Amino acid sequence: MKLIYVIVRNNDSSQVTETLNRKGFYVTKMASTGGFLREGNTTLLIGTDEDKVDEVIDIVKKECGPRQQIFMNNMNPGDYSAINSVVNVGGATIFVMDVERFEKI
Repeated sequence: MKLIYVIVRNNDSSQVTETLNRKGFYVTKMASTGGFLREGNTTLLIGTDEDKVDEVIDIVKKECGPRQQIFMNNMNPGDYSAINSVVNVGGATIFVMDVERFEKI
């Protein structure tokens, strides 16, 4: 048995969770914060058999693939000369852990 931690942007969490559920995976969602843009993240916990780990990762890749977003950096409030930067967003951070014991009560 494996426990998969998947950290995604809040914007991606609903779609990836829905797809995982549709494919028969149970998901626990936890709010988390971090990243360059200081936006909220969602940490998904997915327990599954070892032979299903690659399927979970493939679903996450499909639903949360990296893309680019324009980030407006206005250094001085009231200053209308904001600097636009293109940053990469999306994607996911995935950790796969061994589960020594599992009980469902």
